Amino acid sequence: MDVALSRDALTRFGHALSDSTRTKILLALREQPGYPAELAEEIGVSRQILSNHLACLRGCGLVVAVPEGRRSRYELADPRIGRALDDLLGLVLAVDPACCAAASTDECC
Repeated sequence: MDVALSRDALTRFGHALSDSTRTKILLALREQPGYPAELAEEIGVSRQILSNHLACLRGCGLVVAVPEGRRSRYELADPRIGRALDDLLGLVLAVDPACCAAASTDECC
């Protein structure tokens, strides 16, 4: 396995999860494919905001758009993404709340 490609993939995954809206989209698509209007309503954002985040997730290679007539259905690009999200959700992390609550830069954690 190419280490540089692996780092790039992890960086893209980390970038996707660094935004709460993108995280909500990925978690919703982990459960089942979805349509933009329904996803926007489910996670409580405008269609335009959702569209921007879906474009980012497509660019990261994490979701794909499946054309269905005049609509597109979105789903995770690979089932392993859903399993990785399940694994991350199952982790229990010990974090010093004083560290991360006080920091506003990448110096924390």
